[in-house]
Amino acid sequence: MPGAGKSTTGILLAKALSLSFVDADVVIQVAEGTRLQNIIQSEGVEAFCVIEERAALAFDLSNSVLATGGSVVYSEKAMDHFKKLGTLVYLHVSLEEVIQRVGNPDVRGIVCAPGMTLDELYKERSLLYDRYADVKVECAGLDHKAVVQAIVKALDKLKSQ
Repeated sequence: MPGAGKSTTGILLAKALSLSFVDADVVIQVAEGTRLQNIIQSEGVEAFCVIEERAALAFDLSNSVLATGGSVVYSEKAMDHFKKLGTLVYLHVSLEEVIQRVGNPDVRGIVCAPGMTLDELYKERSLLYDRYADVKVECAGLDHKAVVQAIVKALDKLKSQ
């Protein structure tokens, strides 16, 4: 979800687990030579999703934490690929928190259909995140450090099953 804290939490989680960190949005921006919002505005949402899927399918990471863009969940191929690579963690934040954190969605590089509200985007993506997640972490009222602790605890629990 946009504004869920994927990048910040990912960096802290990678440090906590002594793993490397990769931010998929940064990888795309470097490869394309421009910001995500510029790609979406100039190429369109569908073209961006193709670029994002291609980048996702190219990841062959081990011993890494990957923070994906929130829209990669629209690609079944990408999500299946990620499932093969490791554990998928869904950082769940409320719609109100997303609205507060995102601010103006028109300048954040958020993939959504023209005219779609953040409320509609939230409902649509939440279903997909729930579908693919191996672990769902409730982030309400937690700072980044506490979110990382909750993820580590959830991952340890998953390993012991």
